[in-house]
Amino acid sequence: MSESPVKTSDISVASQEAIGEKNDVTVLATKDEHGIVDDELDSNPDAIIVTGADAAIHLLPLRDDFEKVLTFRSIFLASGLACFQAVMYQIYQFKPTLVTIQGTFIVLISYFIGNAWAKFLPRGDKFEARWRAQGGQGKLPLWITVMKFFNHGPWNLKEHSICAITATSASNAAASSSVFAAQDLFYNLPLNPATVILSTISIGLFGYGICGIMRPIAVWHTEAVYWSTLPTVKTLQGLHWQQVKNSKPLRYFWYAFTGMSIYEIVPAYIFPWLNSVSIPCLAAQKATGETASVLNNVFGGATNNQGLGLFTLSFDWQYLTSFQTSLPLKLQIHQALGLGTCFIAMIGIYYGNAWNARSLPFMSTSMLMSNGTKYPLDDVFPGGVLDKVALTEVGLPRLTGTFAFSLFMANAAIGALIVHCILFWGGDIKRAYKSAREGRYDDRHHAHMAKHYKEAPWWWYIVVLVGSFILGLIVTLKENITLSAWAYVLSLLLGCIISPFSTILYSRFGNGIATNNLSKMLAGLILPGRPVGNMYFAAWSHNVISNAVTLSNDLKMGEYLKIPPRIMFLTQIYGTILGGFVNYAIMISIVSGNRELLTNGNGNSSWSGATIQSYNTNAASWALAPYIYKIGTPYGAVPIGIAAGAAAVVVHRIIYQFVPKVGKFDLSEINLPQYIQYAGYIPYNQSQTCVIFTWIIGGFYVQYYLRNYRPRIFRDYSYLITGAFDGASLTVLFILSFAVFGAGGVSHPFPSWWGNNENGNYDWCPVAE
Repeated sequence: MSESPVKTSDISVASQEAIGEKNDVTVLATKDEHGIVDDELDSNPDAIIVTGADAAIHLLPLRDDFEKVLTFRSIFLASGLACFQAVMYQIYQFKPTLVTIQGTFIVLISYFIGNAWAKFLPRGDKFEARWRAQGGQGKLPLWITVMKFFNHGPWNLKEHSICAITATSASNAAASSSVFAAQDLFYNLPLNPATVILSTISIGLFGYGICGIMRPIAVWHTEAVYWSTLPTVKTLQGLHWQQVKNSKPLRYFWYAFTGMSIYEIVPAYIFPWLNSVSIPCLAAQKATGETASVLNNVFGGATNNQGLGLFTLSFDWQYLTSFQTSLPLKLQIHQALGLGTCFIAMIGIYYGNAWNARSLPFMSTSMLMSNGTKYPLDDVFPGGVLDKVALTEVGLPRLTGTFAFSLFMANAAIGALIVHCILFWGGDIKRAYKSAREGRYDDRHHAHMAKHYKEAPWWWYIVVLVGSFILGLIVTLKENITLSAWAYVLSLLLGCIISPFSTILYSRFGNGIATNNLSKMLAGLILPGRPVGNMYFAAWSHNVISNAVTLSNDLKMGEYLKIPPRIMFLTQIYGTILGGFVNYAIMISIVSGNRELLTNGNGNSSWSGATIQSYNTNAASWALAPYIYKIGTPYGAVPIGIAAGAAAVVVHRIIYQFVPKVGKFDLSEINLPQYIQYAGYIPYNQSQTCVIFTWIIGGFYVQYYLRNYRPRIFRDYSYLITGAFDGASLTVLFILSFAVFGAGGVSHPFPSWWGNNENGNYDWCPVAE
């Protein structure tokens, strides 16, 4: 984009307001070839971005072109893409191949569709210009007015942003639909539209009410950056504010997109060994017996629960993603240290035989018999109700030692999260609310928004909060979902307590603390023997937290892109409700037409009930919580993790009180919740561990090397290029899913050869006999 400096005195008042004010920063206002004023970030092009304030000043422009947002075009495309997102999310709940339709993919789809609409349909602004050039004056003719209504002008950033955000919101109901599908497929409980519709709205929107209350600390605060959403923001801005012919970053975006689109076919389909390159496994692939078992446990990581993936590298972007490279350096450090601790702890637990771990597999998240076989939950829960006689005959289930450790650490992270936010950030939280009441904002982006746009009133969020609560209460009182009213209230209270802390941490570090197992464990202790009630309890409590985080993230994204807050509120509500209805319709259609296939076995190449079966098994297993997680039971230490994590932060705070620094290092920069979470991360997340070392290398390369030693490249290219990689890999995976992976019917696997090792592990780790 060619730019020419202009004096601020030559800029209109509205444009001066669009530039905004920067404390102690020299601002150079510039115009592009269209005369649009931009906020110049190059006042210090070599600035190193560390804090949220740095990102607000040096990374994220304050530019606001005051474009139209809600147009017929944007609403129509947002609705269509929201339905597409909801349909795809729901369909893949019942497919043998899982594909996640993420933000960058929707951004690129809406970019091409929106530009095609603006280019190929009659454009009102062009016909108006011709009419006025021919002497037309006064009120526009009706035919031009109608034309402008349908296609007013160029496809702009704000219309594009609304499409992407609304479509993303439509996937919020996917989690709750799993509850309804499992209830319909596996339990003799009536499922009627009223239950599903009211529950979906209640579950989907309650977190939004909490978010409204949290805005001063979760959205308006300058340190509430939401680092992992920056690639999407920079991609949107780059696509609309730059032109390929005179913008090197945008040219590199399309180079990166094209290159990754070609490359991703190789590791995703032709040569999957590239996802798990393990030199130790290659060197010892002929090992047998105990040696093979140890090698596989320590170095294997190509499939879930295979092993730790030590020193394994992945060259498949679909597993790295911009999420990892966008996380700030302080989180990268905590992650690396935590994962290192997890490696050591898991090896120590298993080979030290803690919890008699050697008698069970090294890694598994399933409930097992003492001989390592799968626990017969169907026998213990005939018809979905606990049979205590059968439980006595079968015996209590067992957990692998590594999974029990992981559950303990997950709970410890939650306890540490709450206490850390209070002891280390409590004062900052109070100051944020006080400044909000006084109309003072540290974040220049929110100061701009407050100056130029009406904020969504507090009472809007209160209405959503109360309304969704009433809808959920109606469901629990009138419908047979085995969840009592008091348990429903307790589930919401749990979500309300944890969601502010989880959102604050996520906003500052780019990653939150997993809380879903806490919801399920408490539900099991409160509602023993009720797997369906457990599902609903966990859905309400955990989704309050996840939806509060999601909405807060999107509201901050709206501030970066200068979307009016009231429009953001309405489109988020609209997308969530629309997605819920679409999810319900698709779910009922699939379940009704494929009931036997979904409830029995692994399905076929078109449909599979594996995801819902796993969800049901998980709920049933947590319904046994009183027998395995109470004090004195085999895994009674797991719930105590909450107190242990809280105590660790208290000790940290006491040390900090007397020793605030060690050399130049400020001890308050230590974040025990994140460290503890990653110290138990591997068994709990069931992820392919072959990507862990690539996460660390890629994250440190971008956030340490580029950020500190190549700050211009970091600012101008890192988020844009990784966003291109995301969009390309997701596009290719989406196509491959239907073309060869069986998402559209018959699968077409690539011919067997060394690079896909279909008779063994992809990483060639030896298989113990």
